[in-house]
Amino acid sequence: MNRLAQTALLFLLGATLLHAGTTDLYLRYVKEGLRPLVLLAGAVLIITAAATLWYDRRSAPTHDHHREPRISWLLTLPVLALILVAPPALGSYSAGHTGTALTKPFGFPALPTGDAPLHLAVADYAGRAIYDDGRALRDRELKITGFVTLDRKGAPYLVRMGLNCCAADAQPVKIALTGNVPPVLRPDTWLEITGTYTPRRTKDPVNDGPIPYLKVTTARPVPTPHDPYDETWNT
Repeated sequence: MNRLAQTALLFLLGATLLHAGTTDLYLRYVKEGLRPLVLLAGAVLIITAAATLWYDRRSAPTHDHHREPRISWLLTLPVLALILVAPPALGSYSAGHTGTALTKPFGFPALPTGDAPLHLAVADYAGRAIYDDGRALRDRELKITGFVTLDRKGAPYLVRMGLNCCAADAQPVKIALTGNVPPVLRPDTWLEITGTYTPRRTKDPVNDGPIPYLKVTTARPVPTPHDPYDETWNT
């Protein structure tokens, strides 16, 4: 690849990172807290591209540049694809082929008191239901949001994918559903479930990991959230 093609590729990579970091696109790749690093990396690449071009022009009279095959410019196509085509967040397929990643937390913060419905993350409910026997969840109306996945037998689960760093290491936490479950559920549908704690449990068919049940009272479809990955279980 010649120097001009290298410079163009660096510039496109930097522009892609800046575009991702200034929009929500970066959330498809890394966790929300890494936005400053994405923006910094984009800026560094663009500065490097500009410096490379400046050096190349400055030294052009004294250097003999070899002609490179034009096919090397095809390396820019994957970068352009990242700009033009936003990949979907990992969903039911990944969740159905990966075992639950629920781990025992170090502790359980106190929950708000009162009669208002208690909003919980999927991992928070699952952790408290399994490792705290649902002590703080009993006799509380709960609201939990996640997407639907079905196992091979058609049993429904409410899922959120959690990130340690980026989408490449995303793993699911699952809640099995019982009670007033809608008769027809489509995978990847996002639902807000209103329900109550139940001590019933099952095992993930993929890795035998523990999965708690949630007794469903109502379920309503909701839009895909701003950040489709649930990172609270890793913090």
